[in-house]
Amino acid sequence: MQALVVAAHGSHLNPDASDPTYAHADTVRETGAFDEVREAFWKEEPHFREVVRTLESDEVFVVPLFISEGYFTEQVIPRELRLEDWGPEKWDSDGTSASQATLEAEDVGKTIHYCGPVGTHDAMTDVIVQRAETATADPDVGEVAGSKDPEARRSISDGGFGLAVVGHGTERNENSAKAIEYHTERIREQGRFDEVKALFMDEEPEVDDVTDYFETEDVVVVPLFIADGYHTQEDIPEDMGLTEDYRLGWDVPAEVDGHRIWYTGAVGTEDLMADVLLERAADAGADIGDARETVRELAGSDAEPSAERVRGTDA
Repeated sequence: MQALVVAAHGSHLNPDASDPTYAHADTVRETGAFDEVREAFWKEEPHFREVVRTLESDEVFVVPLFISEGYFTEQVIPRELRLEDWGPEKWDSDGTSASQATLEAEDVGKTIHYCGPVGTHDAMTDVIVQRAETATADPDVGEVAGSKDPEARRSISDGGFGLAVVGHGTERNENSAKAIEYHTERIREQGRFDEVKALFMDEEPEVDDVTDYFETEDVVVVPLFIADGYHTQEDIPEDMGLTEDYRLGWDVPAEVDGHRIWYTGAVGTEDLMADVLLERAADAGADIGDARETVRELAGSDAEPSAERVRGTDA
């Protein structure tokens, strides 16, 4: 038997913070790829510390529903799961390339495959693009009449579409910015959008000045956050000038300084996130059959599953 544990932060203050975790776990559960699927949290119940002990499966795949490698993925979750032989060096990562480590939870006799966070997996690139498609209700956003020929892209002088990938940014964890920049570069290399830039809340270049960084008339802004909350629903909309008061809401698109800003909200609420969970587990050796194809069909994505891609190449 094999089990999947989706490990997320949760919140004591925001009752909606865990909604994406439950939604994506339910999607994976419905595919039947795992005998058991469990949600576990740091700030909510069920807690990280107890979750493995509730499983019957001998083989457990733990996937952190976090954006970057850092304190929670490298210290908190392994400690709470009591993975005694764990060390960040087992991922052999440069900050965006964590894969998986196979460890034994000897007190309960289970094999634990501890995976890297969803936010640094190559499949997250597809989720960001899918988020832009969802926000604009246009599956060909950034392309000319649906063409995938780079020569057919609209030029900036024709208006065109830009894409901003937004992260928190912090001096306390340099990997936070690395994840944002990694996916930004991968999307830029696809040539789909006229401009693609990484912006941040707490470091330069700041999302507050989004219109200063784009010449395109239309800009899709995708926050690389797992759940909607204070930052995505209050700070960012007000900082970008979409609204003077988040409680009054804002238009999508909103007119700001001669640009149309298509603000999407947290990328982690996109249906395709369930695919990233599956791909992380598959990379660690989980037998998931055709579950990825099922999830992508449900999410309306025509991108190929990325578990077999060569890292750093185009989709």
